[in-house]
Amino acid sequence: MNIVLFDNEQRVNDELVRLTSRQSKHIHEVIKMQAGERIRMGLLNGKMGYGEYLGHEAAAIRILSLNQDPPKPIPLTLVLALPRPNMLKRTLLNVTSMGVKDIVIVNSAKVEKSYWQSPVLAYENLQEILREGLEQAKDTLLPSLQLMPRFKPFVEDMIPQMVVGKRCLLAHPYNANVCPVALTESSVLAIGPEGGWNEFEVDKWSEAGFDQVHLGDRILKVETVVPTLLARLYPAGL
Repeated sequence: MNIVLFDNEQRVNDELVRLTSRQSKHIHEVIKMQAGERIRMGLLNGKMGYGEYLGHEAAAIRILSLNQDPPKPIPLTLVLALPRPNMLKRTLLNVTSMGVKDIVIVNSAKVEKSYWQSPVLAYENLQEILREGLEQAKDTLLPSLQLMPRFKPFVEDMIPQMVVGKRCLLAHPYNANVCPVALTESSVLAIGPEGGWNEFEVDKWSEAGFDQVHLGDRILKVETVVPTLLARLYPAGL
C-alpha cells in the first residue's frame, strides 16, 4: 500500500478520516507506522496529499493536505476475455496499477461458463481489487469496469461507438503484424482467452476495424501479455 485511499463515507469531519480495518491492519502490521508519522493519502476519484497517522488505537488519519493531481491515465480501453478467476484478480491489479481507466470483461467461446459464476465477479470484490491496484500505484482515479457476458451483441452494438476516433488492436498471434510501439493516439485493445479467439470472433473484430497484432512466436499467458502490451503501447513517461 503506497497510498491510503478513502471515500467520503470514511470522513469523520473535514480534517479526520477513519481507516477501514484492512487499512488499519496493513499500516500497523506491514508498514509498521507510528503515531505522528506522515502518510500519503488520497480521496477516491479526487486529489492526493498527506496526512498524519494517529496510531493503531485511533485507527484514523488527520488530513494535512490534498492538493496533488493523480497520475495521468493511459488513453486505452482494454477489452479482456474473462480469464480464470485467480488470473483475473492479478490481471486487474496490474492493469489498474498501470493506469488503465476503461476495462471491459467480455465472453468468448473458449471461456469456461463456470468462470462467470465466480464470486470474484461480485461488485464488492471487483471494487476491492481495483482499489488495491490504485493503492499500489499511488493513484486515486477508479477505473470503469463493465462485464459483458454476451460476445456478439457487445461487438456488434457497443464496439462501433466505443472505437470512434481510436486505433483498434486485436491481440491475436496468427496472420498478424508486429505490435506497434509508443502510441500517441487513444486506442482500444482486445485480448482473448488462453486458447485465443475463435475464427468467428476474429472475423467480428475484423469487421469492427481491429488490426491483428502479435508479440512474437511465443504464446504467453494473459497475465504476462497484458502488462507487456500496455508497456509497449504506452511506455512510462510518454
